Amino acid sequence: MEFNYRYHGATAVDSSARSTAMSFAPDTLREPTYFTGEIRKALEFREAISALHDVVVSDLRFKPKDRSEYMAWLAQQEQINWQTVASERGKAKAEIEALQRELNEINGRTARRMKGFYGARRTYFDYLYKKDRDAWFVLDPVITVHPDQVFFECFSEDESSYGCLSCAYDVFQKIGEFACGTTNIDYSAALYDEFQKIRRYKSTSLMVDPSGFEVQTAEDDTFREEKIDLPDSWVRGFLQVSSAMTLPTISFDLQPMDVHNLCFVLRRNRERVGPRSMRYVLSPGKPVKIVFEPWDIVVECPRSPYLGDQEHEIRVWGRRRIHILERLIQVARKFTVHLLGRGMPSFYVADLGDMFFTLGLSGWTANDWSSAGNFDLMAPRAEVDDLTKRRVFAGLKERWLDTPDALSARIGVDRGLVLGALSAYTQAGRVIYDLAKGVYRVRELSREPLPMSKLRFANPREEGANRLVGARAVKVRDATRSSDGKLRLSGEVKDGSRRYQPELVIDRDERMVQATCSCNFYFQNKLHKGPCEHILALRIAHRGSAS
Repeated sequence: MEFNYRYHGATAVDSSARSTAMSFAPDTLREPTYFTGEIRKALEFREAISALHDVVVSDLRFKPKDRSEYMAWLAQQEQINWQTVASERGKAKAEIEALQRELNEINGRTARRMKGFYGARRTYFDYLYKKDRDAWFVLDPVITVHPDQVFFECFSEDESSYGCLSCAYDVFQKIGEFACGTTNIDYSAALYDEFQKIRRYKSTSLMVDPSGFEVQTAEDDTFREEKIDLPDSWVRGFLQVSSAMTLPTISFDLQPMDVHNLCFVLRRNRERVGPRSMRYVLSPGKPVKIVFEPWDIVVECPRSPYLGDQEHEIRVWGRRRIHILERLIQVARKFTVHLLGRGMPSFYVADLGDMFFTLGLSGWTANDWSSAGNFDLMAPRAEVDDLTKRRVFAGLKERWLDTPDALSARIGVDRGLVLGALSAYTQAGRVIYDLAKGVYRVRELSREPLPMSKLRFANPREEGANRLVGARAVKVRDATRSSDGKLRLSGEVKDGSRRYQPELVIDRDERMVQATCSCNFYFQNKLHKGPCEHILALRIAHRGSAS
C-alpha cells in the first residue's frame, strides 16, 4: 500500500543555552493541521516522548544467533588441522608450506582490496542509524491536534506494541494558533537526541509548522515529496488496536512502585524454560497479585486493591515489553491496567497529570496485532445506512470528540446506531477510542480512504456466518435480557453434517463480552483470534429476527 507525503522543508531544531525550539514539518498534502506552544511540564514531556520512541524502536522478535563467523573459523581450523596432519608426511611438507604461503598472500590481497568496501558499508549503516534513523522504520509518527489536546501515535517495529502520548493544553503555555486534524510529521533520530536535552531551566517550544500550508508552489525547492510502500500489516495492526480499545476490559490501578517491582523482577531473572507468562490474580477488595512464571515469584501490591466484584486470574505473555514503562515510573501518578482476557491484548495507561501515555500490547510478542486477532468482529455490528453514518461522523467532527450518549442526544440518532457507526469508522481508521478519557475522537489515519477490501476487514468468518444465515442453518433458542442490560443468546448452527451450540453475551453497548462454541476453531483459539463463524451467525440471526 503506497502512501504519498509532501513536506515543506524538514524537521528543524534550534538549540541554545537558554532555549530550544523544535519545529515539525507536517504533510502538506493533508488538510492544514498545525500547533505552536511552549512546553510547561518539561521533565514529564521528555520522559513520555522518550518512552514513545522506545515503542518505535522496540523489536523483540526472536533473532537467531549469527554463526557465520564461527563457522568460518571452524572451517579454517579444520583446514589447519588437515594441513598439520599432512605436514607430518615428509614428502608433502614443503609443497604444503608453499601453497599455504601463496594462500595467505591471496587472502591478504583480498582483505586489502575489500577493506575500503567493508569500512564504507559499516560507516554507512552507522550513519543511517545515528543521523537518518527514519530510514530504518516504515512510517513517520502520526500527530493529531484536537481542541483539548495534542496526541502522538506510533507502532513498534515488530508490530506487537502500540504507543500513544496525549498532551492536554495545560502541558503548554503561550499557545498560538492551531488547526485541528491529523497529519504525519517528518521525524529523525536527531530530534530524539534533542528531546533528551529538555530541561526545566530551559524554555522549550514545540511547533507543528503551519508555514508549509501557506506556500503551495509546486516549483518551490523547499518542498520534499516522499513515497512509502507501507506493508498492509502495519495499517491492519493500527486498525485492530483501535477496535480492541473499544472492547470491555477488566481494569485496575497500579502504583508507580508496583510497576517498578514488576520491571525489577524481570531485570533480575531470565527464563530458560516456559511458561513465560505473567499471571494477574484479582480478588475483590484485596491487593492485586502478579505471579511470574516459571519461577512462581509473587509480587503483591498492597496499595493497589482490586475494586471489581468478581475474582479473575488472567495470564498475559510478552511481559518484557512493559520495560517501555520504566522511564515513566518517576513522573507517573498511577498506571491503569486494562485486560481483555487470557492471552488477549492488554493496555497500560500511565497518568502523568496533564498527559496520558497508553501502551497497547498484543497477546504475546510473536503475535503481532495484524496477523492473528480480529477484534473488529467483537465490536458493535449494528446495521447502519450510509446516510446515518455520515450524519454521525459529521456530528462527531463538529466537536472532534464526544461520548456515544452525548453524541446520540445532540444529533438525535438512536444510541445503538451511533455505536454501530462509530465502530464502522473505527475499523476504517477514521475514529479512535480514547481509553484514558472514555471518548471517541476523530483521527483519520490516511489522507485517502483506506482500501478496506485489500485490508480484508470483511473477514472470511463473517462471510461464512452470513452464508449460514442465508441458508437458514441458524436457530436462536434463547435470548434473555438481564437486569444489567446484557443480552444472553444461545442457539444451534448446522454447518454441513455437524451441529454446533454457540452462546454469547452482548452488553448494552452492543459489544460481545463473552462467547463459547462447540466447534474446533473455538476449542483451539478461544477468542484470541476473534469469534468463530457460528458465534457470528447466531448474532446476525438474532439481529435479523429482532429487526
